[in-house]
Amino acid sequence: MVQAGVYSAITHYLKAVTALKGDDGTKVIAKMKELPTDDPLFGKGTVRIDGRALHPAYLVEVKKPSESKGPYDYYKIGRPSGRSGFPPLNEGGCSLVK
Repeated sequence: MVQAGVYSAITHYLKAVTALKGDDGTKVIAKMKELPTDDPLFGKGTVRIDGRALHPAYLVEVKKPSESKGPYDYYKIGRPSGRSGFPPLNEGGCSLVK
């Protein structure tokens, strides 16, 4: 999971650098927050003002053996409603949010 997050972040950073044709840190961060994220690992998302990347989240539950219908049928995969996997902006305690 950590490696996937680093890959996603670096890919988005490089997308912002390419769009700016420069690597000024302040401008790159602003561009990263402006551009939507979209990669094969986390899908479409955004970067909030506090720097938190928001993307689709999944809820995975292991099935009971009686629920499994065949080999490798181990999980129930669902989606929590809204973006419940991430704290609301007003509860993050980030100094960037005024």
